[in-house]
Amino acid sequence: MTDYSHTNPLVPPEAVTQWLDALPQPVAVTGGTGFVGSHLVDTLCAAGLSPRLLVRDPVSPRWIGGNPVEWVPGSLEDAAALRRLVAGAGTVFHLAGVLRAGSEAEFDRGNRMGTANLVAALQEAAPRARLIHVSSLAAVGPSPEPAGVGPEAEPSPISSYGRSKLAAESEVRGLGDSAWWAIVRPPAIYGPRDTDIFEFFRMAGRGLVAVPAGERWLTVAWVGDVVRAVVAAAAGQPLRVFHLGEPEPMLLGTLISELCAAGGVDPRILAIPPLVVTGAGAIGSALHRVGWRRLPLTGDKARELLARHWTARTADSLLALGVDHHTGFRDGASCSWAWYRDRGWLR
Repeated sequence: MTDYSHTNPLVPPEAVTQWLDALPQPVAVTGGTGFVGSHLVDTLCAAGLSPRLLVRDPVSPRWIGGNPVEWVPGSLEDAAALRRLVAGAGTVFHLAGVLRAGSEAEFDRGNRMGTANLVAALQEAAPRARLIHVSSLAAVGPSPEPAGVGPEAEPSPISSYGRSKLAAESEVRGLGDSAWWAIVRPPAIYGPRDTDIFEFFRMAGRGLVAVPAGERWLTVAWVGDVVRAVVAAAAGQPLRVFHLGEPEPMLLGTLISELCAAGGVDPRILAIPPLVVTGAGAIGSALHRVGWRRLPLTGDKARELLARHWTARTADSLLALGVDHHTGFRDGASCSWAWYRDRGWLR
């Protein structure tokens, strides 16, 4: 079975050596047990590092249980744990956050306030550390044109999630020009261990893919490319915002066709009217508030799903980072299909 770990990382250390060698030590990570964070931790450990990880429960570390890391029990709400995490750190990767919540207040608490707590810990215990904050394209909002928005665009988030991520960026900027920080904004990320874009793989495997009606362009990113860019940002220029993702946007219809071809499936494609998507999102939000936390569609996600173009202008950012390679969607989707099937998630 194909799997990934610190002994077989998705992104081998030689793919990021030029940047890893420039990282001040030690390294601390929030969100290291999640989708992107776990792949980052695999790469760091494969390179011989032993990063400190903030984790709610070291007994259940999900993907990285066997990694040689230093566990720091706690959360973004635990000021003492955050001080222990960053004390004397040279580089801090901040990936933790809330993707789904039942209210604006929950998003704000998980994303803005959590980041504010981390910033406060850095100011007290590691004022010279480099902070790489992994934000989201949702913080700047959708693009009015397929070509996409650049990092310099005036942010206009349309969801509670996006507003909370933009507010978190403001907390990072609050460190000031004398500190070392960088912000990266990935778009929709897919690949092994993902459970969000995975829903499209699952629908395709079951023979019916439901998508919102209308023309929509998207920028997407392979998780391995995001890991490379995040490490590059830590060795790059401070006080910058970088947009990540494939240099060329894709039509949603083309993306679904490529996804299906990569998996060798030929499902029916069903275009869903916006009102139906909105109604399903409202039901999802109601269920979320009563405890159904794993639902893929909520009102907030429905608003994002219905936006016309989730596209980013990434070429300038990738050039500034020195990232000169990206994984094409067909190749990334093929790898994803193989991993999902090996794990028994898909047939």
